[in-house]
Amino acid sequence: MKIKIDSILEKILVFLLFIMLISVVWQVFSRYILKSPSTITDELSSFSLIWLGVLGAAYTTGRKLHLAIDLIPEALIKRKKKVYDGIVYAAIFLFGFAIMIIGGIRLCILSFQFEQTSAALHIPLGLIYLVIPISGILICYYSLYIYYKNNDTNTSLL
Repeated sequence: MKIKIDSILEKILVFLLFIMLISVVWQVFSRYILKSPSTITDELSSFSLIWLGVLGAAYTTGRKLHLAIDLIPEALIKRKKKVYDGIVYAAIFLFGFAIMIIGGIRLCILSFQFEQTSAALHIPLGLIYLVIPISGILICYYSLYIYYKNNDTNTSLL
């Protein structure tokens, strides 16, 4: 299942990068060649960047590409390293759950309640903020997957 999620996430990240590229090129073209700047490309590239950054954080967690300092774990003996890794991935899980899932859902609900929309595209901001709980779910999944994989337990359900 992790391989499928990684593959889908990679395609989404590439698509978002492509959207950013096209919107920035169009903005430059419309502003300097057509002398009529586009109003939607600023928002589109900003929203794409937000989604790219937040989903990219989940992706790097799943691929163990996130920033880490290995000085402490490398100095620990193998048994203590598993405990240290467990603490690290428990902290990642708690962050993903408490801040990103619960906080992200509350942010989305508030945005929908106050009917907040973007200025140019008139997209409900709750849809833009939806990337936060989605990424939180992915981070929680990846942290559990890596923890159980590192501890040689059955990961068939993950």
